[in-house]
Amino acid sequence: MDLSRRRFLQGALAPQQSEAIRLPWTISESRFTAGCTRCGVCITVCPQQIIKAAEGGFPALDFSERECTFCGKCTESCEQPLFDPTQAPWQQTARIDDNCLTNSGIVCQNCKDACSPGAIRFQFGLGGIAIPDIEADICNGCGACVAPCPTGSIKIDSTTEEMSVPL
Repeated sequence: MDLSRRRFLQGALAPQQSEAIRLPWTISESRFTAGCTRCGVCITVCPQQIIKAAEGGFPALDFSERECTFCGKCTESCEQPLFDPTQAPWQQTARIDDNCLTNSGIVCQNCKDACSPGAIRFQFGLGGIAIPDIEADICNGCGACVAPCPTGSIKIDSTTEEMSVPL
């Protein structure tokens, strides 16, 4: 069996579906996509430069370099009634997948060091390696832990389908 066929059968070549994470305080996905004019002002005003044009030109957050600081400039600059800043910014939390270095017995706590709310804690596991654990009630979904992860093992998951859409 050749390598490409083996990877295909293992699922490695299957298309990966990711989710576009909308801006904080988005009222709903349906109202967002119906009302967003895709003008790009929110992309321009974001001081963190984490808002990118995603599928269909709709703005979405990209945590690959930085986190959201909840400054609110994106929502303040929008002329459409798509946001409710009196509510929680969003319903999302970080998730660590099986590629985490600790699963290979390698000590790494980059995610914990980057997490301002202190939502990532390490518990000692078998073999003395500390394993990361994300406390969902503390995690604000800001994405600060995503960029410093050397294996890309941290993803931000929406806890409501209303807040995210496939790319």
